[in-house]
Amino acid sequence: MSTGLSRQVSGVSLATQSHYVIRRKFWSVFERVFRVFTADGQLIMYIQHPLLKLREEFMVYADEACSRPLLRVKSRQVIAINFSYDVSDAQTGELLGSVQKKGLRSILRDKFIILDPFGAEIGYAEEQGAAFLRRLFPILLSKHAIFVGGDQVALIRQRFRLFTKEFTVDTRPSPVDPRFVLAVALLALIGEARREDAR
Repeated sequence: MSTGLSRQVSGVSLATQSHYVIRRKFWSVFERVFRVFTADGQLIMYIQHPLLKLREEFMVYADEACSRPLLRVKSRQVIAINFSYDVSDAQTGELLGSVQKKGLRSILRDKFIILDPFGAEIGYAEEQGAAFLRRLFPILLSKHAIFVGGDQVALIRQRFRLFTKEFTVDTRPSPVDPRFVLAVALLALIGEARREDAR
């Protein structure tokens, strides 16, 4: 797994960051838009996630003008129970890692297996807390944790907001590229949004 800890996004070194905020609107028609901010409010990632596309693929940009591609996220399958997503550097094509959603296991609690560029399992992301109750009462706030090598490297917590969905992401130092950690967090939130839209 590429360490990439000195990589910069919009002039911000992700090696020095440990707190992020992800926001998206409550409702979407053709796409979900996610924005990732640093603790001081600087936009570092912008994602337009399409809703009506057979093979899921989207870019992560460093700006809202979509002029600076950062990551490419692409599903390996069109139809599957356990979807796998490859996360690559948009500039070099380097594979940073892959994320596999455990479809059947995610019925009661979302779970994603994290793989390194060679396909070896190195960790997982999992929904925390009262996952089953959240499926019955969507107003309950969500929480996800990301683990690599047995250690928790990120915690994603939803904040209550009236007109938007907002999540905090707190990370810890790890050998994993921090861009990949944020991509895993985004895929977890996309999975949650897809489940909510299916109601």
